[in-house]
Amino acid sequence: MGSPPGITPRPPSESGIDIRPLTTIEEVFAAAAVLGEVWGGDRSGMPPNLLQALAHSGNYAVGLYRDDVLVGASVAFFAAPAARSMHSHITGVLPDHQSLGLGRVLKQHQREWALAREVGHITWTFDPLVARNAHFNLRVLGARATEYLVDHYGAMDDGVNRGDETDRVMVSWALAAPPVATPEAGRVVAAVAVPADIGALRRESPQDATAWRVRVRQQMLAHLADGLVVGGFDDERGYLFVRP
Repeated sequence: MGSPPGITPRPPSESGIDIRPLTTIEEVFAAAAVLGEVWGGDRSGMPPNLLQALAHSGNYAVGLYRDDVLVGASVAFFAAPAARSMHSHITGVLPDHQSLGLGRVLKQHQREWALAREVGHITWTFDPLVARNAHFNLRVLGARATEYLVDHYGAMDDGVNRGDETDRVMVSWALAAPPVATPEAGRVVAAVAVPADIGALRRESPQDATAWRVRVRQQMLAHLADGLVVGGFDDERGYLFVRP
């Protein structure tokens, strides 16, 4: 599921911010409720029983607290190759605490947690139409886009994804490597634009939002089929494709 819309990286105040593991069943239920609220009231994206199983078996399951109030959560699990990679399934911050840089704080905490356990890569997915998340993942964190996944999760009944196909971009974050830099203009072979605010477009003109989904999917798959790769993201031009 990856990061929800609305995470904009800005340096937060460190005062009052705490990230800690979910160690009690009460904390697990509270974190599941927070993630459900982030995704528009959905309670199935991260059920408490699954979250408890992941936390108890040693995976990454944390709550983000601001002034001792739970305002976000993040969950990742170990992936193949065993103990060397992790997949970040879901990260969310309550709407009234977004745009404060807390999503970045969670990702940096996840990175430090993984490195302490000799994990070299973290993967996750995000909706390619959400420009702010593309900016965050590819420009700010410097992760590398590795796959375009068509309708990856199937139909989802939440306030963010309901009525849309769940195309996703898979990214890989090499934790010990320098961030992947945005390619220079001379390397860019093609670009795929995305709407500035897909959330508003879905509310105001669902047909136009669907047209964007189809257009971005077709263009990105065509460029990938031609042997190009996503080299980065530009706020004006969208996804930048280069030759490997």
